[in-house]
Amino acid sequence: MATSRGHQGAHGIGQTEEQLNNQAQAAEEIQGASKVDQEVLAAANQQDSELDEIIPSDQE
Repeated sequence: MATSRGHQGAHGIGQTEEQLNNQAQAAEEIQGASKVDQEVLAAANQQDSELDEIIPSDQE
């Protein structure tokens, strides 16, 4: 029974996360993304980083 409750709880959390994500997307469509949100997205999608200068990508 505990396993079933744990599964139901995890499923409920997933549904909540999905609903919050949908709400955030809807708000962005209505209001537009904030400057901070745009900067965070740009940084998250950035391919190169400062670490690339420190850590060689072709470690031999």
